[in-house]
Amino acid sequence: MSSTHQSGRLATLSLAALGVVYGDIGTSPLYTMKEIFAGTHPVPLNHGNILGILSLVLWSLLVVVACKYVSIIMRADNKGEGGIMALMALVLHHAMSRRQGALLMLLGLFGAALFYGDSIITPAISVLSAVEGLGIVTPTLNRYILPLSLLVLVLLFLMQKHGTGKVGALFGPVMVLWFAVLAMLGVSEIMHNPAVLAAINPLYAVAFFAANPVLGFLSLGGAVLALTGGEALYADMGHFGRRPIQLAWFGLVLPALVLNYFGQGALLLRDPQAIANPFYLLAPGWALLPMVALATLATVIASQAVISGAYSITRQAVQLGYVPRMEVLHTSSKEIGQIYLPAVNWALLVAVAALVVGFGSSGKLAAAYGIAVTGTMVITTTLTFIVARRQWQWSPLKCALILGGLLLVDIAYFGANAFKLLDGGWFPLAMGLLIFTVMTTWKRGRQLVHDKLAAEGMPLQQFVELMAPAVPRVQGTAIFMTSDANSTPHALLHSMKHYKSLHERVVILTVDSADIPHIAPDARVKVADLGEAFYRVEVVFGFMDEPDVPAALQACAVQGLELEMMDTSFFLGRETLIPKVGAGVMSTWREKLFLAMFRNAGSASSYFKLPPNRVVELGSQLAL
Repeated sequence: MSSTHQSGRLATLSLAALGVVYGDIGTSPLYTMKEIFAGTHPVPLNHGNILGILSLVLWSLLVVVACKYVSIIMRADNKGEGGIMALMALVLHHAMSRRQGALLMLLGLFGAALFYGDSIITPAISVLSAVEGLGIVTPTLNRYILPLSLLVLVLLFLMQKHGTGKVGALFGPVMVLWFAVLAMLGVSEIMHNPAVLAAINPLYAVAFFAANPVLGFLSLGGAVLALTGGEALYADMGHFGRRPIQLAWFGLVLPALVLNYFGQGALLLRDPQAIANPFYLLAPGWALLPMVALATLATVIASQAVISGAYSITRQAVQLGYVPRMEVLHTSSKEIGQIYLPAVNWALLVAVAALVVGFGSSGKLAAAYGIAVTGTMVITTTLTFIVARRQWQWSPLKCALILGGLLLVDIAYFGANAFKLLDGGWFPLAMGLLIFTVMTTWKRGRQLVHDKLAAEGMPLQQFVELMAPAVPRVQGTAIFMTSDANSTPHALLHSMKHYKSLHERVVILTVDSADIPHIAPDARVKVADLGEAFYRVEVVFGFMDEPDVPAALQACAVQGLELEMMDTSFFLGRETLIPKVGAGVMSTWREKLFLAMFRNAGSASSYFKLPPNRVVELGSQLAL
């Protein structure tokens, strides 16, 4: 491949990354400075404090985003994929014991649960903060801010079913325009007060903390808003690769953000009254309405990134067995990552709308935002510590100095946001705890069902040797899907009980998900001949692969088992769970939660892409 072609591809991917990855962090200037100086714990407006905060924001971007995420965390890729679920799967490879593995798994699950809180808060705070610019145009428009914000959000979620492919091509150029405008607005104000550039010196941040230790600590609760979206750099690495994301960050995003923050600081030095909305007041009066329109479009793009992330992480969680199967629709024939989950989409819309109505302004929502972001930051750094020690072979001293130091920064930010718990910080924690409970309950319940079926089952090899030779055969192939490859599927036992016969070929099929993102199609299938025309077939998908079972089974022919779909029937067991009084395996409320999820779980036949006219479901009752 020529260097010219490589450069062109890198530029194209970097442009695409701008539209998907940097929407969240790119819209942070809308509310960060306002929250720091007029939020829950306002910092008094004076020369020293403004320069100290600007220095804090700059060096936070450099240390947390540039150093931690862009330079270090993005190295912790799981076969090219990033994000909290991919990192958790990677870390479990290096757990020293089952107990440590279970603890790391729970930590990763809670980080994933907090991401859902972020997916709800980001659209709400971003769109609200953009539309609030109407109040700067004229106060008479204030009463339209809430309904207009809700309208934009409803339209955003309605368009999800059409996929992002059609509008995705616009995302990159729009974000290039957005960052260019950020930079120009900042530069125009800095030119009036270039002394603000002194804040590049980190000693201004040190002096601010020395003079105001308590207030300085609390100010971290607002300053963290400048870092929101840092996790998206890592989560979307699999879509674009490390290099394009790094190029976009250092080439455009970081300079534009810093210039805009410094421009807002220069404005506040000149006119402290501008704290009413320092972002919009950077713009000349004639440009306010176009700025509101551009900011609203940028916040829609920022929201699109976390909504798509919620779809992605849900599909990964389904594949890894942490949430029930649900409908997954592909919105592009070319890009496998473009998916739409109706259940997740409408749940997010309801939650986001409730949040907008409940909190009413971006300022009140800012208090809720920090907890979700900093909680995920702490968990990501902790899990990366395990990877650095076990996979990268870093020395304990190097881990302690680099990742230990970064973890202290994360903990400081999390601690500062903990003081906003009663002001809205409770929401992402409550949401995270709810989703964490759902994930762990589903995983535990499925394990109990598996154990119960295994205990009541018959060893498969024993069935093949004793029962198969004595039973009449009928033409065709029967595939029995089961989660236990060594036990006779209950559907097979019920089929033989009712039909008093077996098909001439019987396939016992298990479908598993590996803790790596992708598995090559020719490596997904393993066939074992059990004798008596019985075969055991194991199909393994990566947690980012589409579980298309009929397509995967075509690889069986290479291993001596040719399957003709029109002569093959799929038999699925469909258990009806009956609560057993006094069983004590799960608390009553968790048992009811699991039973509700189990009853409403998506169909296995549609999830695994089985041909509907070739599926037979056999029901049974199971006391749990």
